[in-house]
Amino acid sequence: MLGAKLTPAFDEGVGGPGGWWLIDEPEIHLAEDVLVPDIAGWRRERLPVFPDAPHFALRPDWVCEVLSPSTRTYDLTAKRAIYARHGVNHLWFVDPDAKTLEAFELRDGSWTLIAALHDNEIVRIAPFDAVGFDLGVLWTDTGSQ
Repeated sequence: MLGAKLTPAFDEGVGGPGGWWLIDEPEIHLAEDVLVPDIAGWRRERLPVFPDAPHFALRPDWVCEVLSPSTRTYDLTAKRAIYARHGVNHLWFVDPDAKTLEAFELRDGSWTLIAALHDNEIVRIAPFDAVGFDLGVLWTDTGSQ
């Protein structure tokens, strides 16, 4: 559901600035690390042509992980460290059970919390701060599955 809210404005440029490739569950190869985030985004200025390959070799500019019981610990620890090591600029964690979204920005190699939202707050967070949406859409029956 998060991708459905971001894609029109940021990937397609409908009602928003465009300029992004937003991909659900892409396979990303960064040196020896192979990752599959729930959603990832690349600025088109860095990735002007969508690759014709089974995986991405260029680090994303933004990733989002949806926390689940099976991946929560890995997402919050090892995966977060890998994203920082490879210079991913923005990292979001969505927790459907707690109905929260936490957004981090990489500054001097460390993650800095830039927003923590819950329930039905309006999401307008870098790098997608040009267009906002109600976080509550993620907690509907179709959004939380």
